[in-house]
Amino acid sequence: MKLKSAAITALVMLGLALLAYELPDILDKKVLSPEQHLTTVIWVGSVYSLFALGYALVFSILGVLNLSHSAVFMWGGYIGVMSVIRYDVPIYYTLPLAMLGGGIIGVLVDLIAFAPLRRRNAPRISQLISSLGASAVLVNLAQLEFGTSPERFPRTTLKELPYEATVARPYTIGWLGAEFRITPLQVSIVVIAFALMFLLQYLVARTKTGKAMRVVAFNQKVAGLLSISVGGIFRLTFFLAGALAGAAGVLYALAYPSLTPFTGDEMALKGLTVIVLGGLGSIRGAVLGGLLVAAFEVYATAIGYSWLKDALPFVALFLILLFRPQGLLGEATVKRA
Repeated sequence: MKLKSAAITALVMLGLALLAYELPDILDKKVLSPEQHLTTVIWVGSVYSLFALGYALVFSILGVLNLSHSAVFMWGGYIGVMSVIRYDVPIYYTLPLAMLGGGIIGVLVDLIAFAPLRRRNAPRISQLISSLGASAVLVNLAQLEFGTSPERFPRTTLKELPYEATVARPYTIGWLGAEFRITPLQVSIVVIAFALMFLLQYLVARTKTGKAMRVVAFNQKVAGLLSISVGGIFRLTFFLAGALAGAAGVLYALAYPSLTPFTGDEMALKGLTVIVLGGLGSIRGAVLGGLLVAAFEVYATAIGYSWLKDALPFVALFLILLFRPQGLLGEATVKRA
């Protein structure tokens, strides 16, 4: 305990010393349009949160992390992009196609990488390693099918939307004396992401299926006695997690002009950081964690310290693990069967 307290004290003192050293430079920098940075935090954070929800959902039901989730996210992006490039599918259909494809891939991952181990009562670490292997397989399949060159939605894709003339030209919205500039595409990303997160929360909290999922999460034996199909709930969980990953992949591909088989690897660490910050297995925690990680990245770049944007979330993660290991909105104790 004394060693832990000393480590925390040393870390805090080091942080204060660095802040005192850098504060004059930070104050001298002109952080242009803080309202614009807040807008960026919201739409980027919504993508992070939507992606991380798949991690949180699987962990809340199975008690294990699905490390192939990032690869499903990448495949969702490719399904959306390639459906337009190869088959000239209207952009309106890319989101449901990616969600369907991601859901199917998620179920296949469960059937191949998780279900056989569950039947043998294998330890959860075995399932974790198996999901890592599934991720490697999915990444290699993407390399074989799509190559390693970056892909993106064609520039003419967004012209199909009703606001084609303004999709790249931001609106200026005045509120409480501040001016927020946001493009219709960014508005669409935020609305879609938060709508899907709300629907998931409603499904889990208010429906009969959600009640069955919560019973399985609490105790699988009790769920069996109540005639709940535990295997069916597991497959549904993986389908929903995969669908969320597919949706996040399409939104990411719309927002960023570069999609490769390794895009999922870049998002994996962010997603894991998000759910640990917010609380493992917490849907609301995933939303909060996504916004926090986006805020760290955006504001570090805004003050001219872009080299810190990837480090700050992990510093926050370290502090959370020290002071509140269950995460900001996680429960202190979780009972498992």
